[in-house]
Amino acid sequence: MILGIGTDLANIERIQSTLDRFGDRFKNRVFTQVEQRKAEARKDVAGTYAKRWAAKEACSKALGTGLAMGISWKDMAVTNMRSGQPVMAVTGWAAERVAQMTPAGHTAVIHCTLTDDHPWAQAFVVIEALPNGGGTT
Repeated sequence: MILGIGTDLANIERIQSTLDRFGDRFKNRVFTQVEQRKAEARKDVAGTYAKRWAAKEACSKALGTGLAMGISWKDMAVTNMRSGQPVMAVTGWAAERVAQMTPAGHTAVIHCTLTDDHPWAQAFVVIEALPNGGGTT
């Protein structure tokens, strides 16, 4: 059962200009240390930040809240599996919202995909509720 779907498109050049203007202040407000290390190690630093920005926006939409209802940017964080597959982790208020959305007897799974084609970065986030015990809904 799908609990929420979100998508967002970010302009890589806009993220680059924000990085140029605000630097660490912007990075520290929006991105976790893990996200920052990942981006700073990449050739396309701004593109990596832009994809993660888009993922956070998409996640907030999938949560049905946007960013106006008390969710923090750092409550949503993108990491990568060893295979490179992106993974969206939620903490704080975002995790509480996922718990509220998830029906009894189910476990929430957050799916995340990222892509970019300069000057755009795009993310899709789907929050799915899977029944505990292997049953179907």
